[in-house]
This record gives sequence, C-alpha cells and structure tokens, in this order.
Amino acid sequence: MRFKKLIQSSGAALLCALSLAAAQAATGGEPAAVIQLDVASCLAAAAADDMDKAASACDVVIDSEKTAKADLIKALIARAALHARHEQIDRAIADDSRALLLDPMLADIFNARGELWLRKGDKPKAVQDFGAALKIDPNHEKAKANHKAMAREIERIGAQMAVAGKPSFNCRRAARAVEKAICGNRELADLDREIFGSNARAVREARNAGEAKALQREQDEFIARRNAGFGQPGYDLKKAMLERLQRLNGVDGY
Repeated sequence: MRFKKLIQSSGAALLCALSLAAAQAATGGEPAAVIQLDVASCLAAAAADDMDKAASACDVVIDSEKTAKADLIKALIARAALHARHEQIDRAIADDSRALLLDPMLADIFNARGELWLRKGDKPKAVQDFGAALKIDPNHEKAKANHKAMAREIERIGAQMAVAGKPSFNCRRAARAVEKAICGNRELADLDREIFGSNARAVREARNAGEAKALQREQDEFIARRNAGFGQPGYDLKKAMLERLQRLNGVDGY
C-alpha cells in the first residue's frame, strides 16, 4: 500500500515537473533553449538593397524578444544602412541609435550616425557623433576626416555669425545717406560685405597687376554710381547691389 502511494506521489511529482518545464519553455524561462532566429536572411536582403525582403526578414529579428543581442545589433545596423541608402534618414538614425544603446563602443556606427545627422543639416549633433567615434577609436580615419571638416565648417559659420548684419565699412563713420541706409538694413549690410569680399578675391586672383587695377577701378566706379544714384527716382539700391554681386560671382564674372 505504501509502495502504491509512493508511486502515485512520484508520478504526481514527475507530472508537475514536466508541466513546469513546459510552462518555462513556453514563457522563455531559464530551462528553455534560446530560439535562434535567422539573421542571415536579414543581412543578405539589406546587402542586396532589397527593401521588401529586408522589411520582413529584419523586422522578425529586430522585433523578437528571443533574438540574441549580437544578432539584434547586426540586424539594426544592416537595416539602418538600407534606410540611409533610400534616404529614410530618420529611420536610419533610429536604428543606429538603438544599436548604440545596446553597444556604446561602436565607433563605426557613431561615425555613420554623424554622417546621417549631417545629411539632416544638424551639424552640432554630427560633430558630437564624430567626436564620440574618435574617443573610442582615435585612429578612425573617416571620423577624423569628418570631424576635421566639420570643425572648419563650424569655425566658418561662427565667423559668419560674428559679422552677420555688418557691412564692409565702419557704421560709426558712415556719413553718406546710402551708407546709413546699408547700416540700417541687415540684408543690405550682408550684400555690401559679400560684394567687398568677392571683389577682393577677384583682385587677388587677377592674372597681372594691370588686370587687378582694372578690377578695382570697376569696383570704385560701382561705389561712385551707388553713392550718386541713391535717393534718386527709380534707383533701386538692393537691385544694384545684387547685380554687382552677380557680376563678380556669376558666369560672366571673374
């Protein structure tokens, strides 16, 4: 009798154990083996630039909770590159950002995301990502080149901002009515500075001293006409300045 009860008790324990194992397998518990999803098909579709196949193959891998971390990172990077090639910049940034959250030591992906920010016109974020890539790998050639180029660009933008709305001359010494008008209008002030810079470039790049003199004489004549014409009926200062700038920088310029 005792033996019978022992068997019944053992059987119940075994059934309980099997049920628990089944439940754990169904819910992803420790005893259950991790299901290996096919990341290779995602990578292949992305490499082949097949948006339709990649959409299904990569989504399955990326959306599954059972995907191994390394495979998830690979799939995110592959899909980000695919999005980038198809000008889906925001989606590409989102995938690269998720990959970087999983592994913040991916210098290549920081650089790739920096280039994406640059395509969106967000230069500060681009510089930040290029800098992050260089912190991880100081010898990262692409990041070094990108960071250097952006540093120069930001320096140039800073210099432009410092003189924005300021003409080529000192407004405190402006005596003529036309000069005061230019100082009082940011657009005209910027035009004046651009004309001055473009003329200086043309003179500097002249083939000989005679040509340089002729170019400067033309600029002096423009200034003289501007000073004399301002305030006269029919004279359009902005139009005259735009025409002069086009003459300096256009196909017929120097």
